[in-house]
Amino acid sequence: MAVSCSGCAITGGGLRFERAKCCKHELFGVLQGSNLEFLQWKYPLFTSSSRVLGHKVNVFPGISDCFWEKHSTPLLDTINSPQDLKNLSIKELRQLADEIRSEIIFLMSRACAPFRGSLASVELAVALHFVLNAPIDKILWDFGEHSYAHKILTGRRSKFHTLRQKDGISGYTSRMESKYDAFGSGHGCNSISAGLGMAVARDIDGKKNQVVTVISKWTTMAGQVYEAMNNAGYLDCNMIVILNESRLSPLPISEETGSQTSLNPISSTLTKIQSSKSFRRLREAAKGVTKWMGKEVHEIAAKVDEYARGLVGPAGATLFEELGMYYIGPIDGHNIDDMVSVLSELASMDLTGPVLVHVVTEVGRGLKMDSICEEKNDKNEGRATNSKDYSFGDNSPSKTYNDYFADALVAEAELDPRIVVVTAGMGVDLSLGIFQQKFPERFFDLGMAEQHAVIFAAGMCCGDLKPFCVIPSTFLQRAYDQVIEDVDLQSLPVRFAITNAGLAGPNGPALCGAFDIAFTSCLPNMIVMAPSDEDELVNMVATAVSINDRPVCFRFPRGTVFAKELPLLGTPLEIGKGDILTKGKDVALLAYGVTVQSCIIAHSVLSRLGVNVTIANMRFCKPLDIELIRMLCREHSYIITVEEGTIGGFGTHVSQFMALDGLLDEGTVKWRPILLPDKYIQHASVKEQFDVAGISGHHIAATTLCLLGRNREALSLMR
Repeated sequence: MAVSCSGCAITGGGLRFERAKCCKHELFGVLQGSNLEFLQWKYPLFTSSSRVLGHKVNVFPGISDCFWEKHSTPLLDTINSPQDLKNLSIKELRQLADEIRSEIIFLMSRACAPFRGSLASVELAVALHFVLNAPIDKILWDFGEHSYAHKILTGRRSKFHTLRQKDGISGYTSRMESKYDAFGSGHGCNSISAGLGMAVARDIDGKKNQVVTVISKWTTMAGQVYEAMNNAGYLDCNMIVILNESRLSPLPISEETGSQTSLNPISSTLTKIQSSKSFRRLREAAKGVTKWMGKEVHEIAAKVDEYARGLVGPAGATLFEELGMYYIGPIDGHNIDDMVSVLSELASMDLTGPVLVHVVTEVGRGLKMDSICEEKNDKNEGRATNSKDYSFGDNSPSKTYNDYFADALVAEAELDPRIVVVTAGMGVDLSLGIFQQKFPERFFDLGMAEQHAVIFAAGMCCGDLKPFCVIPSTFLQRAYDQVIEDVDLQSLPVRFAITNAGLAGPNGPALCGAFDIAFTSCLPNMIVMAPSDEDELVNMVATAVSINDRPVCFRFPRGTVFAKELPLLGTPLEIGKGDILTKGKDVALLAYGVTVQSCIIAHSVLSRLGVNVTIANMRFCKPLDIELIRMLCREHSYIITVEEGTIGGFGTHVSQFMALDGLLDEGTVKWRPILLPDKYIQHASVKEQFDVAGISGHHIAATTLCLLGRNREALSLMR
């Protein structure tokens, strides 16, 4: 087996740690089994004029991801807990940050998972743990990805290679995982509220520990952040909020030293002045004096103070101050000296209210090239990181459900100028970029503002538009009140495209879309449907376009499917009607959504054991195909409902109908539900999660055999 650099056409063979050199580049492969699985560009050989995109790697069968060479980490090797940082010098802290960044790059670049955002917060994590005394002092991280350096510093380095894997460490902070994780992260926006609660509890108990929350610029899109800041300002509670503004472009380069500098020549000095004890005391004393000098003097002083803050802070700094937060910044978030200086000042003084420290960092700092794994920036933390797990079979899929959805939506929008897209959550899916490019004036990315997005779409309906509100399942939860009160109650025809539905793989329970079937199907006016494959997804887009008198939602998972040519324009489905895929006499499997694929696998297993099953692709959870259910109950003694959802979902609706319709009264029909268990499924591959949840094809087959009294055969399937 060989690899080649297409830029120079020099190949290297398949010996372990074999190197292949060419005029500009050096390839580095690691042989695993019979496959040269990982290929590496040694990044010191790259310059700004020699980027990997210009010299892409040609790979032969068996070669997959890319990763960097592991550098030595002598200082990091001595760090087992934050206490080990206390005696380090500033110079050593800089070296430690470099080693942590190298460690993250080495471990994460082979995973094709988001990690560039984590490289922006390395110095911040080092400075926090150097100055503070965790876990007594509480450090809260809004974004899990930004806490990777924090995890390495708090005793989880040896397990970091298991990040987001089954039985490994979480991609988010978790109170169950470490005493250093003060609060769990997941959707973002929660750290200020939780930190404020901890600060109030601290004050009531008479304690003196620090509470520090780290938020991302993406979370400042959400209203909850400002609700928390406003409450913190009102309570005048002592806490520190660090706004980590991660930018895609690097910080300025000094012409004199050739190194990256602070944001501007005087920002470092001004920031230190802002955070100094004397400046804080002087400002607080001045405020106290002006309050006794009458309203007019106080108003003049306030204007002067606002003007002064405008000189030392950027535009928008006064917004935070009006909410009651004392603003410090902006600070170069990669300057250890400044970070330690400011945090030390704040930690050593008796604060008189909440403080917001604004740091500016660089996304992907330390990377010498764009990741070949299509590494995304920190805005996309909610993306699927192991999407291949949703494919069924051995061939490599090449299209995602999102691709088919976007193509179908573009085709519909070309015919109907009233179709618009409103998306919210963790950033625009790459597939939707097609719609955005073609219809920029009809595309609205609202960021982490799901509540606003739902009402925004509702308002569009009132203006005779046809909005598709595209939100990941787990983020739609944040806007549930708006879905009920502002959409369903008014029967406005918002079309909810619920993406990333079902188990979330490496993203674990924080981003698991398990609840949308239950919380949408209980709404009186909502039409609830789910496609079994990409063909039906295209048809459901067409169905949603045709519905103009009530809201409709359809869910589809993350991940890839077998690529095949489909008509871009789908055929609207008959509302509330399912379909029989296979006809049998022993057991009827009523499948909803992509679990149809698992039922097909179960059918194959059971047929070899002499069990004939009917597979019904139900398509609709609301309204149910009640005639189909009645027919299946007449023709079968055993009914099994299958869904990738929780209690209260599809199976619950089917069982309630059977009970109310008297189909279970005579005892001739037995019903069993197969659904997600009443617990949170931890991070793993989706295939592993299907097994844990008991909704894989073999689990469905085993449940069927148990229902037929063939328990021993059922157990043999699970071995």
